[in-house]
Amino acid sequence: MNSSRPYLIRALYEWILDNQCTPYLLVNAGFPGTAVPEGFVEDGQIVLNLSPSAVRHLDMDNERICFDGRFGGVAQQVWLPAEAVMAIYARENGQGMVFEVEPLSPPPGPGDGADSPAKAPTKPESGRPALKVVK
Repeated sequence: MNSSRPYLIRALYEWILDNQCTPYLLVNAGFPGTAVPEGFVEDGQIVLNLSPSAVRHLDMDNERICFDGRFGGVAQQVWLPAEAVMAIYARENGQGMVFEVEPLSPPPGPGDGADSPAKAPTKPESGRPALKVVK
């Protein structure tokens, strides 16, 4: 079965825009095949503004997300495998979704912990909306 991640990213992107909010992506900048401006990476991660006013030629499919953006006034192309996206959320209120980190090796087989229960959703600490981890 195909990964649900790219479908959820596209759906949440549309939902965030429909609610007049700014879609942000949290990306694992070290994921293989990821091309982002290195000067904006912090602790191996980068946050990208995907609002229509911030990017050009946005293309999201089941394999990757790519667009042209300006970073520090310099136009650059960004290329992200869908698996590199760690979260998508609205800048204004934090509502969105956090994704489980994709393993770079094959998933465990029977007897290797594959029977363990799914992770519980995160709980808000301050009463604000919380992001939930999904597989």
